Amino acid sequence: MGSGGPDAGLSFGLGHPNMNEAGKAATGAPHWKDLREWLQIVEDRKLLRRIAAEVDPDEELAAITFMATRRKISPALMFERFAHNPLGARVLVNILGASRERYALAMGCDPEASIRDLVEATRRIMKRRIAPRLIDQADAPVNEIVWRGDDVDLTKFPVPKFWPLDGGPFIGTGCITFTADPVSGRINVGVYRQQLFGRNRVGLNFVPGRDGQFDCEAAWAKGQPCEVVSAFGIDPVLMMVGSQRFPRGESELDVAGGIMGRPVELTAAEYVSLPIPARAEIVIEGLVHPGDVEMEGPLGEFHGFYSGAASKKPVIEVKAVHMRRNPILTAALMATYPSCEIGEYQAIMRAARIFDNLDRIGIPGIRGVYCHPAAASANCLVVVSLTQMYPGHAAQALALTAQCPAATYYTKWIIAVDDDVDPTDFDAVMWAMSTRCNPADDLDVLRNTMSFRADPSLAPDAKPYGSKVLINACTPHRHLRQSPKRTHIRRSVYDRVVRRWPELDLPDRPPELGTLFEGD
Repeated sequence: MGSGGPDAGLSFGLGHPNMNEAGKAATGAPHWKDLREWLQIVEDRKLLRRIAAEVDPDEELAAITFMATRRKISPALMFERFAHNPLGARVLVNILGASRERYALAMGCDPEASIRDLVEATRRIMKRRIAPRLIDQADAPVNEIVWRGDDVDLTKFPVPKFWPLDGGPFIGTGCITFTADPVSGRINVGVYRQQLFGRNRVGLNFVPGRDGQFDCEAAWAKGQPCEVVSAFGIDPVLMMVGSQRFPRGESELDVAGGIMGRPVELTAAEYVSLPIPARAEIVIEGLVHPGDVEMEGPLGEFHGFYSGAASKKPVIEVKAVHMRRNPILTAALMATYPSCEIGEYQAIMRAARIFDNLDRIGIPGIRGVYCHPAAASANCLVVVSLTQMYPGHAAQALALTAQCPAATYYTKWIIAVDDDVDPTDFDAVMWAMSTRCNPADDLDVLRNTMSFRADPSLAPDAKPYGSKVLINACTPHRHLRQSPKRTHIRRSVYDRVVRRWPELDLPDRPPELGTLFEGD
């Protein structure tokens, strides 16, 4: 609201009565070094469930995961027994999923912090950069077991097939892939699905327009195969960072080091010139030759549909495999929320980056941003709250949010709300749309925008060109002084009730109200 509006005398701030304390979510760098140490912390907080019964990785593992994660509070799941499992491997799924707490523990934040606080903390944390460091091969846990040449046999791992119509088992879902720019040497970290085709052959489904594809094509243009390293048992920070988009020329390894507060440890590979993650559970290294392809896919994806028909994709010729004893294969179920691995972490990280984009553009008055995870893994709906400061402010925020670098890809719905509405509270957003938005006046459509190549809402010949709807759910700026007054609890009464909460014997903690009445 602008000053002098109908709610003058109220205090605004979202998610906590004193939002200038939002930084309390950040508690410092994480206190773990690799996936196993993080899992111990998670298990100590009863956020990990071990499945000791024998499970079939062919669809049954995924079915159990999907059925066990239909609630947002579902734990991470470690499957420990398989019929064919000579390596004693485990499969970890729902690593982060819809869990705010596990995301916080991965980022070194307070697991009790609100989503709003975590967005603010993430903005600060992701500005840090620490370059990786190389350690001796003998000191790298991933080298406890090394296969070379004819010893390589990836079929010994319990690789999941997730959905009935998937093209086959996918060894790479909760994974990261290293490629390098053949000119600058910059290492890119990306997340690309990888179907298992045989003992030493793995498909590589590059995302069009991303650095991994550019690096591979640049190597081929020089008449060379593309060197590739993929890690299939990774810690949550590397997984999260690999799934985000950063400026070309910037390495995700530096971002991951900044989050961890220490360098990511790498070590020399056996065959390729790329380094490998020293503390990963399973790593392959190999070559991608031009023209060496297999029919790959489909795979059930994050939007709840299969990704399309099978098509020819490049193949990694695996030259060496590194692993820890009893390795953990990290697998990411792609499904509808809240069962999708791309869940709360994507919602928070994407919101933080959109907020940063708007700051850099110079839009004043932005109070909060959130990408709701149920909207196709936080890809399709963004809510921005703002203090309206001038005519057209909300419309400006909507248009620039829709086309800022962090939001332009696949986002369909952009909603602006006043600063008395918490963008992370979907019920409050629906209230604002119902009481402050007049569809005839407050909806705009942007056409021919960037969508997703497998967007199920688009006709095949339309992809990837989509559209975006801008929804102005703010009080009309021209009517600020005449708009009805909202009902709010008086601050002094709120504070008294909070103090008396234990005496009243009411469950849980008192709710944090972002807007209170301050007048007489």
